[in-house]
Amino acid sequence: MKLISWNVNGVRAAVKKGAAEVLASLDADVICLQEIKAKPEQMPQEILNLPGYTPYICSAERPGYSGVAVLTRTAATEVAYGLGVERFDREGRTLILDYADFQLINCYFPNGGSGPERLQFKMDFYEEMLRYAGSCSKPLIVCGDVNTAHREIDLARPKENEKVSGFLPQERDWIDRFLAAGFLDTYRLFHGEGGRYSWWDMKTRARERNVGWRIDYFFASRVLQPRLRNADLLPEIMGSDHCPVTLELV
Repeated sequence: MKLISWNVNGVRAAVKKGAAEVLASLDADVICLQEIKAKPEQMPQEILNLPGYTPYICSAERPGYSGVAVLTRTAATEVAYGLGVERFDREGRTLILDYADFQLINCYFPNGGSGPERLQFKMDFYEEMLRYAGSCSKPLIVCGDVNTAHREIDLARPKENEKVSGFLPQERDWIDRFLAAGFLDTYRLFHGEGGRYSWWDMKTRARERNVGWRIDYFFASRVLQPRLRNADLLPEIMGSDHCPVTLELV
């Protein structure tokens, strides 16, 4: 099984840049999109009708904001739209799909950069995700834009960003605790090097200089490790300020 996760930074804009053709060419079994910025009725037909896939959409109440989508070739046995906490779910951040032998969470985690209140919202969301993951009875795969770089190796300029949301000690500590709760950062199982990222600031043309952050992840329950075959980043794929990330398992 091949899974793709991609923050498209507006699915309608991404489709105009060729995202539907890219997704078709990647030939994944499950495609998880974040920050779609569209209601179900606003989703491009190129995405809704991607051959061979069933789409699930979870939109924010606020127009043009947040939202996640999953396109799957294998029918899910059950789908949940949100974590069951109203103040989080109104932002359309989480889709949970049950499969026969694991549960998949596609999640667009909050950004904490607009001030103390929003940072607290982000940390509260993190805690709820940790609680939910700990209560799950099936092996779990969690993917999406986590909006935090874990270690210094995961961003180009760690020293300059020590006091910036996305690399704050409490944000990084949450990833430590999440992994300690029984999860794997799948990319780091296969790649130990630095210099590869999943997000770049487009305003400063950082992608051209590869001044980026690795903030998009596939986490997996440790029990799934024998099934994991590869995880990667696809920085050559354009169309968003993020690039797709992948996970392959048997």
